[in-house]
Amino acid sequence: MAKEKLNPSAIREDSRLQWIGGSAVGLLVLLLVLVLTLTMCGSGGSSADDKAPGGAGKDDGTSDAVVEIAPKDGSDGVATSGALEVGVTEGKLTRVAVKDDKDKTVKGTLRKRASLWKPDRHLATGTKYTVDVLAEDAEGRESAKHATFSTVVPKDTFVGYFTPEDGSKVGAGMPVSLNFNRSIADREAVERAVSVTADPKVEIEGHWFGDRRLDFRPEEYWASGTDVTLKLDLNGVEGANGVYGTQRKTVKFSVGRQQVSVVDAKKKTMVVKRDGKKIKTIPITSGTDENPTYNGKMVISEKHKVTRMNGETVGFGGEYDIKDVPHAMRLSTSGTFIHGNYWTPQGQFGQVNASHGCVGLFDKRGGNSSSTPGAWFYENSLVGDVVEVKNSNDETIKPDNGLNVWNMDWKSWKADG
Repeated sequence: MAKEKLNPSAIREDSRLQWIGGSAVGLLVLLLVLVLTLTMCGSGGSSADDKAPGGAGKDDGTSDAVVEIAPKDGSDGVATSGALEVGVTEGKLTRVAVKDDKDKTVKGTLRKRASLWKPDRHLATGTKYTVDVLAEDAEGRESAKHATFSTVVPKDTFVGYFTPEDGSKVGAGMPVSLNFNRSIADREAVERAVSVTADPKVEIEGHWFGDRRLDFRPEEYWASGTDVTLKLDLNGVEGANGVYGTQRKTVKFSVGRQQVSVVDAKKKTMVVKRDGKKIKTIPITSGTDENPTYNGKMVISEKHKVTRMNGETVGFGGEYDIKDVPHAMRLSTSGTFIHGNYWTPQGQFGQVNASHGCVGLFDKRGGNSSSTPGAWFYENSLVGDVVEVKNSNDETIKPDNGLNVWNMDWKSWKADG
């Protein structure tokens, strides 16, 4: 068989085609590798559209907002003031719920563009609190935190004894008076925890007499028909170092009418006015020149149908001891009363000042009469009514000697004690 001759031109063409085809495949492979390499180097696990501001992109939905609660979860013996605080970084607070162990909400205020929350008032002692917080970052992603803590259990406590009593009807001169059983060092903290309001509304200010007594009053006597509310929020208030208040109480009382009785020691008469209208004039006897009656505005603080008056209790030794004084009403802590008097002849009332400093009205022994001046005044007086004495030879009574707060001008009263 004759051999087929090879065409040199055909061989050259075929080789050229093989080279071209191989180069194309190689180039394609090279391009593929470059694309994959670029893709892997630039991805970082997310696309450019998924990046968070600043390049701190997250693909798990975790919030940038970090919530901090003070005190730490599980803390005991926490202070009732200044310890509780909720804050957030890289976000804002959207919900702060603080409740005590009786499910009562603790009110608070957001500050610094919703990055800080603090309670509006002090906490209670010996109480467990729960704190639940929600915050969100700039992308709206939420962060939550929960904590519990318990406040300090005090070893020493104080209470305030209040006047007048809850539900009572009083005269227009009655202040709100608090007497504490322990000395108060932080008077501002205690006063912030006491609220006195009135309807109709009137400005009311507190004044301290020493470190155990705090009284509240308006500038003038209460108007007839006024309703007054005292709120004590002393539980948790540190009145002195390590000494905490225990009270949370609301007291309400009303003013029946405005009665002011003016005693003129020189004329030896008493004019009784009710809501500005004179309703009676009564002859009286007041203190002698040696033992004059205090001048000033005095508030009736007690009423006794019959009581004992012993001179030894008020510095007069054995000068008198009357076991059945009728229709007696206290005007001062130091022993001043306005009371019925059966041992002085009736004709001397309005004529002679014969007492040891009290204001006397003619009366009958036993306190059972209803027709005597002493009986009439007793029946027509309320605790809180005002008895004002003038033209006596004595000094003006001190405002803290009894409930006699009206003997201090308004400017001095507001300046505090």
